[in-house]
Amino acid sequence: MPPRALSLTEDHVARATRPVEDFPSPSGYTPATDDEFAAQVETLMAERPEGPLHVFAYGSLIWNPTFAPAARRRAVACGWRRQFCILLRGFRGTPEAPGLMMALMSGGRCAGLALEVAAGEEAVTLDALVRRETPFAETLGDRRWVRLDTTGGPLTALTFWAGPTGPNIRRDLPLAEAAVLIARACGPRGSSAEYLYNTVHALEAEGIRDRNLWTLQRLVAAEIDRF
Repeated sequence: MPPRALSLTEDHVARATRPVEDFPSPSGYTPATDDEFAAQVETLMAERPEGPLHVFAYGSLIWNPTFAPAARRRAVACGWRRQFCILLRGFRGTPEAPGLMMALMSGGRCAGLALEVAAGEEAVTLDALVRRETPFAETLGDRRWVRLDTTGGPLTALTFWAGPTGPNIRRDLPLAEAAVLIARACGPRGSSAEYLYNTVHALEAEGIRDRNLWTLQRLVAAEIDRF
């Protein structure tokens, strides 16, 4: 399937993006220490299934991975779906205009990529991943091992932000309301619109079509056009 033209364009992203000085996270979370990161890596190494280590990329790890995979293949996680559901008051949002980050929530079917970690690089790759994906002590547990169906057969892979809970999760947020938040949110790491654009663009390039995200990018483009 050839990639389709997005309604959300680079021009929309530019209009939604503005300089925002870095500021301490208002989440109240505690930055994880080197010892906590090391303990998490040790735990993951002990839990990992036999054979090559795989990471399931369903969002930013597709277009901005922390490592060069030894192999990558299309994969489907049954029983999971993408959803912009994590309220951000930092990173790609502010307390005044919070943004949204994507996670895997239960139910449905999610196509993405299984990224294989090179042999001998498992520990250093996991260290980089947990530091990026779960930087706070309170979020170190926001990861799961999920079963994937791939062209090379089934496998179990590590993924992050699967089934999160807590006060910042908007589980049943309608797409129209999510679009308003995403269109207006920008933080020190960039805009929420940019995150959505990069994700949908990367999925299309891989031949992966997510109906909800396709609708969401159209709604966000329309919202930015109202500025």
